[in-house]
Formats: sequence, C-alpha cells, structure tokens
Amino acid sequence: MTTVPHPVPVSIERVRPRVEGGLGMAKAVVGETFPVTATVFVEGSAVVRAQAVLCDPGGSAEYRAMRETSPGEDRWSAEVTPSAPGTWSFCVRAWCDPVATWQRDAAVKVQAGVDTDLTLEEGAVLLERILTGTSDDAPAAATLRTALDVLCDGRRDAGDRLAATTVREVLAVLESHPLRERLTESEPLPLLVERERALYGSWYEFFPRSEGAVLEAGKPPVSGTFRTAARRLPAIAEMGFDVVYLPPIHPIGTTHRKGRDNTLSPDPHDVGVPWAIGSPEGGHDAVHPGLGTLEDFDAFATRAREVGLEIALDFALQCSPDHPWVDKHPEWFRHRPDGSIAYAENPPKKYQDIYPIAFDRDMLGLVAETTRILRHWMAHGVRIFRVDNPHTKPVVFWEQVIADINRTDPDVIFLAEAFTRPAMMRTLAEVGFQQSYTYFTWRNTKRELTDYVEELARESAAVMRPNFFVNTPDILPGFLQDGGRPAFELRAVLAATLSPAWGVYSGYELCENTPLRSGSEEYLHSEKYELRPRDWESAAREGRSIAPLISALNDIRRRSPALRRLRDVHFHHADKDEVIVYSKRSGSNTVLVVVNLDPHHTQEATVSLDCAHLNLAPDASFRVRDELTGATYTWGATNYVRLVPGESPAHIFTFD
Repeated sequence: MTTVPHPVPVSIERVRPRVEGGLGMAKAVVGETFPVTATVFVEGSAVVRAQAVLCDPGGSAEYRAMRETSPGEDRWSAEVTPSAPGTWSFCVRAWCDPVATWQRDAAVKVQAGVDTDLTLEEGAVLLERILTGTSDDAPAAATLRTALDVLCDGRRDAGDRLAATTVREVLAVLESHPLRERLTESEPLPLLVERERALYGSWYEFFPRSEGAVLEAGKPPVSGTFRTAARRLPAIAEMGFDVVYLPPIHPIGTTHRKGRDNTLSPDPHDVGVPWAIGSPEGGHDAVHPGLGTLEDFDAFATRAREVGLEIALDFALQCSPDHPWVDKHPEWFRHRPDGSIAYAENPPKKYQDIYPIAFDRDMLGLVAETTRILRHWMAHGVRIFRVDNPHTKPVVFWEQVIADINRTDPDVIFLAEAFTRPAMMRTLAEVGFQQSYTYFTWRNTKRELTDYVEELARESAAVMRPNFFVNTPDILPGFLQDGGRPAFELRAVLAATLSPAWGVYSGYELCENTPLRSGSEEYLHSEKYELRPRDWESAAREGRSIAPLISALNDIRRRSPALRRLRDVHFHHADKDEVIVYSKRSGSNTVLVVVNLDPHHTQEATVSLDCAHLNLAPDASFRVRDELTGATYTWGATNYVRLVPGESPAHIFTFD
C-alpha cells in the first residue's frame, strides 16, 4: 500500500453502532455478524474507498471492505464478526483512490478524444508511484511494468493503451497494492463482546415448590422441594430448553402474607408469595426451609448441568416486613411520618407483603450488599440472574453493580424484567443488562409485530437484546385467553423464530388460560400464591400438551444458525393481514417462516417473496422443506399457502 499524506481529511460521520452520549458500549456476542456503517464523502468527484477495522482485545486488527449501500447518500457498510469475548473496538477508515478516479475519467476522455496524451501520462505517473511500493513483490512489479510499457507507447491506439491498465492481472495488482490519498480514520469505538447465551437461548420458568407438591383435602399442603423439582429437569431439557429460571427461592415473610388469588385474608397454611423475601430464617442469601437446604440447591444445580441446563435465579431487590434488613438497616427503607414503612405499589396492584428499597441514604452500602449476595449465588453455580423490576431502582445503581460483577466474571448475564417506558428499557441495556423483557407479549397484529421487530432488530440491536416471553406468572395475555390452543401454538412459533431468546412460564405447554376475572391478565389460582402441581404425564398421554411443538421449535432453533441471531430478520409480503411472512439468514442457512395470526379461522394467502434479499433470481424455482412436518414444496417468487388453526399454525421452511 502506498499512502500519500494530505492535510484535508475524508469526512467520516455517523459511525454505527454507537451508544449516544457515551453511556455504555455497543454489544455483540461471539460469532455474531453485525454491520458497521458510516457516512463517508469528500468534496468534488474523487472516488472514495472505505474499510471497517475490527480490533480484538489484544490489538490485532481485521479489515473489511465497505460498500456504498445508499447511492447518492454516501452511506457505507461492512459486516464484521467478533470471535472471542472481551472488550473490542472498531473504527472506519476512508481514503481517495486516485487510480480509480483516473480510470473513470480517462475512459470518458479517451472515448471523446479529449486531452488523450496528457490523461494517459497522468495514469503512468500513478502506476509509477505504485511500482515503487512493489519492490518485495516481483510478479506484481513485472505486471505493472508490462502495463506501463503499453500505456506509455505513443505509437499505439489510445484505447489500447488505456485497456492495458484494466486487464484482470493488472486490476489484481492494483487491489493488492492500493494507492491511498487523504487516508483518514474515525475515532475508535468500544464494542463489548459477550458469550452467546447473552443473545440466544430458550428459557423455561417454573416454581420448584409446585413440583412434587402434595395437596389433599383437609390436610395442610406439602411443598415440593429442590429434590422433587430436580425430577422435572430431564423433561425440560428434552423440550430443548437451555435455561431453567427459578422465581425467588428464599424464605418468605408471614407479615401481611397474601393468600390464594391475592386475598388479604390468608389461610394459616397458605404458602405466601416468593417475592415477599425474608423471614427469621434469613434473607436473599438463604434458602426457603420448605425447599430444602443450600446443599439441596447445589444438588439441583448439579442435576441441571448434567442435563444441559443453565440456572437463572430471580433477583428481587425488595423485602417482606420480616426481612433481617428491616431491623439491621432501617436506612434502606422509606419511613412515613408515623414511623411505619410504606408497602410497594404498582397501581392498581398493591403489594402489602413487600417493602421497597430506598436508595438515597446509603447507595454504597446497598451496592456492596447486592454484589455480595450475587457473588454468593455465583459461588453456587448461578451465572444468570433475572432482575425483578430494575426500572424502579436508580440506573446508576445497576451500572455500578453489573460493572462490579462483570469486571471479574464477564460470563454472568443479567435479564431486565422491565415492562416500562422505552427510554428506561434502553437505558438499562446501555448500562449493562445483557437481555431485556419486551412488549412482544402485547404485539399481536401483523403491523404491530413487523414494526416492533424491525425496531428491535435495527435501531436497538447494538444495545438491547430482547427475550420474548410468551407468558409469565404475572401475565396471561388476553390473546391467549381468547384464542385457546391455536393461540398458544402460533405465539410459540412467533417467539421462537422472531427472537434468538424466548421463554415460557410453566403451564404454557398445557395451554392454561383461565383468568382471575374478565379483563384481567392475572391467572385464576395463580401459582404466585399457592402450590400448583401438574400431572404432566396425563396431559401428554391425553394429547392436551403442546410440548411436542415446543420441542420441535427448540430443535429447529438449534439446527438453524439464522434463528440464533436478531439483526437478520426480513419481512416479506402476504396479501392477508392475518398472515405474516419473514425470513432470517446466516451464512448458507436461510429460514422462511409463514404464520397464521388468526387462532380462530383458516387463512389462505398469496405470499410474494423478496427474491433479491434471498439471493434468488425473480424467476427462480426452488425446493423448501417444512421443518415442522417434513413436507417439501416447490416454491417461487409467488406462492399459495393455507394454514388451519389447530392443524398447521405455521410453516417453518428451510431451503434445499
């Protein structure tokens, strides 16, 4: 390469991905391909070139040629792929290419017979400059000398002289020994690269106390334990899940304990809400005695690892009135004028059994205690934490806590359970949360889904990683209440194929959909307030479970690299609003998904594919295989589909 310094730089602006305001770093995971984009231009009409430069934590650089993606707008892009975890950096460098500029102008002038000799002489000067940099490349030097001999031979036709500089061998030399003028480099931007689980995974939430629980009329309920819950782990793993998420496993307070269906008049044997953390038996670093001991939890965690599951533990920074902190750290709570502590509220919901934490009097103490608790559970094998309501705590608190944990343990993942304002959700991601709950639960129409997924996959993807939970113990969406089993099936397909991370709360596979009351998203007999043992074997034997579909979806995800990524989603056209079509691509793997969004009616539609995006000719004919059924079809740019609720909720096609 020959570089000529120049006092006037090339303009490089709007380099992305970038976290505005310097809050946090852009994110990726190991093996994730993402675009680096920038606006690059110069005054006048010189030909501009650009590269994306990706530097690993050790300083080694990888260069990717950028291409202009929006002609006339000077927007350039290249795809890069980090290969290891750590703090990387990237930048864009650009330059003027005098040889390409000369070749473009010379072609016009020679054809018009304008300033021919002078124009060709200018080209010879450029090639001579390149020749001086090929002293260690004899074949390249010989190729250039041959081209120069022809270019400088005034006895030859001008067109032939110019053509000598554009033959394949010469162009290859010009590419390997570029002449760069006004070489300019943007400021380096940081890139946090984390393990793949930060982006991809299938989550299953269940209450250990319900597994193996015994309910007999006239007798106190008997809680399940870690040991009985461990028997459920192989079935969860067989459904293809990667992460088993546990609600709080700590001692539960008795003061203002909630009873069944959130009643304020509990039965003496009501088990309480796991999120009302703390009792004389201990707080956030203790295990509820009904579940067993810390050693029992260790055995549970060991069994999970044996069947290929990671454990995600709920971290809810709140207390029951019986938590040891209430007496030991009164400054961590907000007291009313009468000396009492106000319970938590999220109108219209009231949590009389929970005290929220106040952060204005001892932030440093709370940071220290929080990191101590997290490290306690990390020492017992927990590397994923689902954080309850992080948006009700100061952002700076989480920034300090997560930075402290990830400084020594960068593999630890935090999922933000924050159904709140978009600005807060994004900011939590910017300060360190690796994953985020989303509004997917309430996006049902084609327009809602398309707009929302486009936003997540484009605007937010460098910072906020979505986890599409189809339900939670708090949320039974109205769509599931009204749509029955077909609604459960189609929402599972959408979540599992639109987002690289998705999750279900136990009972989803049984299509449990009875609300507490009409218009409520609360479950009747919610498991938050009582034990809910389920007869999994009978449900499977009687065909009441959609576990086979869930297993198939997770199997397809594991076999399809495209479904393990977020940024590659592309929506295609269907002539019915009830039918949504989208594709994902990663390398040679392409997945095309067609879903009937109507759980009540059969839908027939014509699907029109964006063949250019799929690297297919407009008149191409190709074979697709439905990974859900094994059926194969011959498809082209325009295709007919018929999807029947309860029989075929969707097609998930791969290309032969």
